[in-house]
Amino acid sequence: MSEYVLELRDITKRFPGVVALNHVQFRLKKGEIHALMGENGAGKSTLIKVITGVHKPDEGQMLVNGEEVFFQNTNDSAAKSIAAIYQHSTTYVHLSVTENIFIGHELKNRFGLLDWQEMHRRAKELLVSLGSGIDPHTLMGNLSVAEQQVVEISKAVSANAEIVIMDEPTAALSKRECEELYRITEQLRSEGKSILFISHRLEDMYRLANSVTVFRDASYIGTWSIEEVTNEILVQAMVGREIKDLYPKAKVTLGETALEVKGLSRTGYFRNVSFSVRKGEILGLTGLVGAGRSEVCQAVCGLTPYDSGEVLLHGQSVRFTHPAQAMKKKLGYLPEDRQLQGLLLPWEIYQNETLSSLEKYKSPAGINKKKECEDGEQLSARLSVKDKNIFEKVSALSGGNQQKVVLAKLLNMDLDVLILDEPTKGVDVGAKSQIYAIMSELAVSGYAIVLISSEMPEILAMSDRIAVMHEGTLVKILDRQEATQEKMLAYAMNSADDMLKGGD
Repeated sequence: MSEYVLELRDITKRFPGVVALNHVQFRLKKGEIHALMGENGAGKSTLIKVITGVHKPDEGQMLVNGEEVFFQNTNDSAAKSIAAIYQHSTTYVHLSVTENIFIGHELKNRFGLLDWQEMHRRAKELLVSLGSGIDPHTLMGNLSVAEQQVVEISKAVSANAEIVIMDEPTAALSKRECEELYRITEQLRSEGKSILFISHRLEDMYRLANSVTVFRDASYIGTWSIEEVTNEILVQAMVGREIKDLYPKAKVTLGETALEVKGLSRTGYFRNVSFSVRKGEILGLTGLVGAGRSEVCQAVCGLTPYDSGEVLLHGQSVRFTHPAQAMKKKLGYLPEDRQLQGLLLPWEIYQNETLSSLEKYKSPAGINKKKECEDGEQLSARLSVKDKNIFEKVSALSGGNQQKVVLAKLLNMDLDVLILDEPTKGVDVGAKSQIYAIMSELAVSGYAIVLISSEMPEILAMSDRIAVMHEGTLVKILDRQEATQEKMLAYAMNSADDMLKGGD
C-alpha cells in the first residue's frame, strides 16, 4: 500500500490558447491536511477539476491508494471516495438539509421507496457528530454560508469520502465561524480523512496544515512541511518575487469632508449609525460578519432603503434610490459578492469593465467599440488581469481576476468617493498588494475611501481611522495610532468595558 492516498505525477491540462496545468505534482498522505496555495490563475481550480473527474488530464498519472485511475466524470471520483466542497456553494437552496446531504445516494426501504425517516435520522446523526444543531428538515436557503458548508461536509461524510477537497472554505466566514470550521476539519483528520485545503489565507495554513504545496503560473513550485516554511518563502514561491511592502499606505494630507452619514437607521438591520470620510482618507469599517457593515453602505449607495437619518456628499444632502444615482454624484460601490452583484458573467471582460461608463463611448454611430476595447486593454493591464484577451467571458476567470475586473469598472468611472466592500476577499497575496497600492494611489489623488473588511491586518495597515460595528450599531471609531487587533475585536464583540477593566 502506498503511503499516499492521492498522488498526481506530471499532470498537464491544456485549453485552447492556454496551459492550465504544466507537469504539476501533488501528493496527499492519509490523515493529513495539505494546503495548496498560489495566486489566482495558478492552476488550483483546474487541479480540483482533474481530481474530481470534471476535466481529463492531457498528460500524466493520477493514483489513488497507489492504483492508477482514469476518471471520466464526477461519479468515478466519488466511487473512489473523493468529495469536493467549493467556495461558492453547490447546494440546492429549495431542498431540505437532508435532501442535500443524500442527493445522489438516497436511502430506500425494502419496497424500493425513499426512506425519509432513516435519512432524516442519519442526517441528524451526521450533523451532531460534527457538533452542529442544524435541523435536517430546514431548507438550505434559510442557512448561513457557514451552516451550508457544514451540510456540504456532512454530505461528503455520508458518501464515505476518504479524500475531502475544501476550496476557499473560510473566504466568507467570520472569525468565530472560521474557528468552527477549523474544529470540524481537525476532527475529520483525527478520523483518518485526508484533506486538500485550498486557501489564500496564511492563517488558515498555519492553523491547520501539516504540509503546503505552492503552484505558480500553472506550474509546481515546491512542497514544504509546516515546520520549515516561512511567510517569506511562501510569498516568494507564490508571486515569484519578494513583496517588500504588502501594505503600501502613503501619507496623505486630508482634505475636506467628502461623505458624511448622520444617524442612519433601518429597522432590523442597523440603527443610528454616524461617520464621516475626508478627501484622501481611508476609513476602515469592520466588525463581525452580520454586524451591519455592508447593509449600512448599501443604504448609502441606494441599493437598499433606510428609515431615517441623512447622507451628505460634499456637504449636500442626498438620498439615492438606485446606485446609478450615486454614481452620477461620483459615489461608487464595490460589492462583496462579485458574481451576484458586481459582474455580468456571460459578458466579455472589456464589456464588464466599461459597463457603468458607457456615456463616454457614445458616438453618432452608437457605441465606439474601438475606444471601449482600448480602455478595456489599459484597465486589464493596469490591474494585471490574467486572461487570454479582453474578449474572454468574465465567467472563465478565477475569482481574484473577476475581482480585478469589478475594480477596473470603478476605476473607469468619474468618481471621488469609493466604498470597497471586502475588496480582497478570495484574492491572492500578489493581487492584494496591487489592490492596496491602487487604494493608496487613489487616496493620494484625493479620493475618499470606505474600506469594509473582516481582515484585521488589512484594516490596521490601510486605514487612517477605523469604525467598529456590533449588531447594527457603530460602537467606536479608533485612530490609526491607537488601534490594535485586540481593541478592534473587543469592540466588535461589545466587550470593550471588560477589556478596559483588565488594564488595557
